[in-house]
Amino acid sequence: MARPWLNVLAHVVPVPFGLLLSGALVWAATNADWSGTSSNSGNTWTAGSVGLANDSNVPMFRIDDMRPGDTGSNCINIKSNADFPTALKLYGNSPNWPSNFQSFINLKIEVGRGGTFGDCNGFTPHKRAFDGTLDQFMALYTDFRTGVGPWTLSGKPPNSLSFRFVWKFSPTAPNSSQGAATNEASFTWEAREQK
Repeated sequence: MARPWLNVLAHVVPVPFGLLLSGALVWAATNADWSGTSSNSGNTWTAGSVGLANDSNVPMFRIDDMRPGDTGSNCINIKSNADFPTALKLYGNSPNWPSNFQSFINLKIEVGRGGTFGDCNGFTPHKRAFDGTLDQFMALYTDFRTGVGPWTLSGKPPNSLSFRFVWKFSPTAPNSSQGAATNEASFTWEAREQK
């Protein structure tokens, strides 16, 4: 003889048991031990800089006892540590400028590669930067805006240029220039980021 309560149990028990089983499976899935990550660490940001240096530690020229027609030259190498393109310009400045004497000193400046301070052997000119008198240079080129140039430094080696300065004391310098001296002159190279 069949037992009616077993019939009822067979119909009622599977529903709650199924709910319990599916809940246990969902819980196990959310607490699984498998995982994966990917990281990129050590990130920093450092600003670039435009630093210039030259290979001199004394003035390019300290000329005494010049006579009309005397001439001389010197080279200097300008190097940038910037790792991005910069525009390089050259200008001059001097306290108490001008004096009449500077107009008798002719000055030629060339830009190129090779040569070092005190030794122009190996200098190869690419372009003439200036050809006039010392007085004209100091009067016309006084800051970055008015400076001679620009020349591009790429930001990649070789990130430097050489300059050759050639001076000549005018053969037509008057007798009144005897014993005269120029005011101290400074030559400045300035580089700015190229836009």
